[in-house]
Amino acid sequence: MPDLPPVPSIITDLDQNVQSVLSRIADVSDTAALDALESETLGKSGLIVSARKAIGEVSPTERKLVGMAVQESRTSIEQALADRRQFLAQGERALRLQSERMDLTEVIGTPSVGHIHPLTQAWEELEDTFIGMGFRVAEGPHVETDWHNFDALNIPKGHPARDAFDSLYVNNGEPGSTVLRTHTSPVQIRTMLEQEPPIYIVAPGRVFRRDTADATHLPVFHQLEGLVVDRNIGLADLAGTIESFTKAFFGEGFTSRLRPNYFPFTEPSAEFDIQRPDGSWLELGGCGVVHPNVLKAGGIDPEEWSGFAFGFGIDRFLSIKNGVDDIRDAFTNDIRFLQQF
Repeated sequence: MPDLPPVPSIITDLDQNVQSVLSRIADVSDTAALDALESETLGKSGLIVSARKAIGEVSPTERKLVGMAVQESRTSIEQALADRRQFLAQGERALRLQSERMDLTEVIGTPSVGHIHPLTQAWEELEDTFIGMGFRVAEGPHVETDWHNFDALNIPKGHPARDAFDSLYVNNGEPGSTVLRTHTSPVQIRTMLEQEPPIYIVAPGRVFRRDTADATHLPVFHQLEGLVVDRNIGLADLAGTIESFTKAFFGEGFTSRLRPNYFPFTEPSAEFDIQRPDGSWLELGGCGVVHPNVLKAGGIDPEEWSGFAFGFGIDRFLSIKNGVDDIRDAFTNDIRFLQQF
């Protein structure tokens, strides 16, 4: 029977070889070299396979001890390989990202700072102007009942404004009972139902109509509605308020006028225009004395209270004040346009 190698010698040699491999793993500088070392160590002719063959050269009673030493050695080498691979991969990724880095900046010098959208600027400036005149800001929902949007504003059934070709109805409840508000006037009704007179409010907001987008129209646009309800309010108070607003917003070189018109929710009704310093006139919006039926719908006695209302497009004010010929330019997000404001 041949002499069997002593177990301590086998384990000692294996431990020395494993320490040498671990040292080499720690010195590897790239994943390609690490792959080669892994194949050399754990491959068919590698250290671990050779050590496993030695298990058969020891006595049966000592094979378990050698087998455990071989398995522990393999585990140590595999863990060291995995840790080094992760470390090298992170470094190589950082180098690759740095080499592939692209300069995407298009700004020469100090980059410009963003600012509020020009429409929001006009919106806030209008609010500030009316707040300075003693009004408060009121709000209402975008989705309205047909009662708030039409009936309460003295717009009867069958009126062209209620036609599906003009208004956007919502599938909620009875057909035709819910609509995307076509103006901010429903806020008048909601305010009157919630608040006792006197009332001095402006209601800016988004509105919706079936309009084809062009230079002066959009299917989604913005309005500002004004409402005053107090004792002994008449057309002269309306004209004075429009004139005060015109000078406060546009400047002392501007003035205003009222022209007779018709709206279901006011009587008498008017269009109001402003005159620019060059003498030309420009139409801005509609206005009038609140119709008694509208006051009644708001729960207010028209025998005791009266009022006036006015409304205009905020988008139009943006166009007028800043000389924007095509209102669509304000919503295309072209940085060349937005940087002008």
